[in-house]
Amino acid sequence: MMANITAQMVKDLREKTGVGMMDCKNALTETGGNISEAIDWLRAKGISKAAKKADRIATEGLIGTIVNGNTSAIIELNSETDFVARNVEFQNLVTNILSVSINSVDPLNEMYPNSKITVAEEIKEKITTIGENLNLRRFKSLNVEKGVIVSYIHNSVANNLGKIGVLLSIETTAESGLVLDLGKQLAMHIAALNPISLNIEDVDKDTLNKERAIITEQANETGRPQNIIEKMVEGKINKFLEENVLLSQTFVIDNETKINDLIAIKSKEIGHPINLSSFIRMELGEGLEKKEENFADEVAATMAKS
Repeated sequence: MMANITAQMVKDLREKTGVGMMDCKNALTETGGNISEAIDWLRAKGISKAAKKADRIATEGLIGTIVNGNTSAIIELNSETDFVARNVEFQNLVTNILSVSINSVDPLNEMYPNSKITVAEEIKEKITTIGENLNLRRFKSLNVEKGVIVSYIHNSVANNLGKIGVLLSIETTAESGLVLDLGKQLAMHIAALNPISLNIEDVDKDTLNKERAIITEQANETGRPQNIIEKMVEGKINKFLEENVLLSQTFVIDNETKINDLIAIKSKEIGHPINLSSFIRMELGEGLEKKEENFADEVAATMAKS
């Protein structure tokens, strides 16, 4: 005998799962009205739905940072639309993933907070309930042995969540309070100017070679003697490094002091050496090809199906 599926049963299942009304009704019908079995049925169906959504481009979302003493982590969780990124459910997902990322090498395989499933499994479930492809695209951690780590979020939409995130580790024997303000200002500088490395020695060789090749080609087109061309190339390479290496950059706040000099001044001021040991900067969607939306075509397609 077929179970009588009531509106209240559908409502209860929807509240427990966040799935659409028709899916809830189908699940209850398939499982004879058993709520527990219907949840499992939806989970299995949800995994299938998630797989279908997985090929959709997710270039929106949020960058999140977390700092706990001398350890920290930064992640990028992508969604398909900015609307979802502004949703509290999505923001809570980012925050919870951050909480298990700080001492992890593989957050996807960590147990999701207050649950019996992994982060990867929780993301799959959220794909079903939220209705968009979600992707934990990047994760990095940053530690400091003795000193402080500061974080900065640009375009913040919630606590420690936004469009650009920075972590900066500062090695020092000074009390953390003496360098936190400087750290925050430097993190803001990194967010604004996007340096390619901490110092000249750390500049990626392929990046430098590519830049040198472009500058050399431009110089050769001037028709000047080779010795002049060589000087022009070296001058422009030095300018490139000065503008793109953190310690060589001009401080964005006063627009006149070199970061190296700023560190020296602050070290003398507090009576303790300060060393910028590392930084991480993440900008939402960098390197991803964004899908072009045509709202008129989308409306037309929707109307054609109805």
